[in-house]
Amino acid sequence: MNDKDLLSQSIGWAVEREPVITRRFYEILFERYPQVRPLFGRNASDAQARMLQDAIVAALDHIEDGPWLTDTLGAIGAKHVSYGVTDEMYGWVGESLIASLAELCGDRWTDGHGAAWGRVYGSLTDLALAGAVRARAEANLPH
Repeated sequence: MNDKDLLSQSIGWAVEREPVITRRFYEILFERYPQVRPLFGRNASDAQARMLQDAIVAALDHIEDGPWLTDTLGAIGAKHVSYGVTDEMYGWVGESLIASLAELCGDRWTDGHGAAWGRVYGSLTDLALAGAVRARAEANLPH
């Protein structure tokens, strides 16, 4: 099975168990990294959780569309600079996302699923970080 198939399979399993999979993601993120909570107000809202889930699904739908990924994720990275997101936080998000998916998939989750998510999330993060670097440079902010 290729990475795209593993990602789609695991998202499907997770959604079977919890239609808004990102709710659990935010719980894990805030448990592991409480210092990010102020970036979200009191709690991550249901609307925010749905937007994140929609963004994940859109990225998976375009996983083989390099220009779309570069443009979209670069813009997301640039936008998140204004929210106070640091480069280090992308790793925290990836770790929390993968942990939430593994938990929601239960016994069906394999090391292959985890490896696929790690590879793809790393690639997507690189594109978002490139947008963040550009935004910081344009605003003369430190890297």
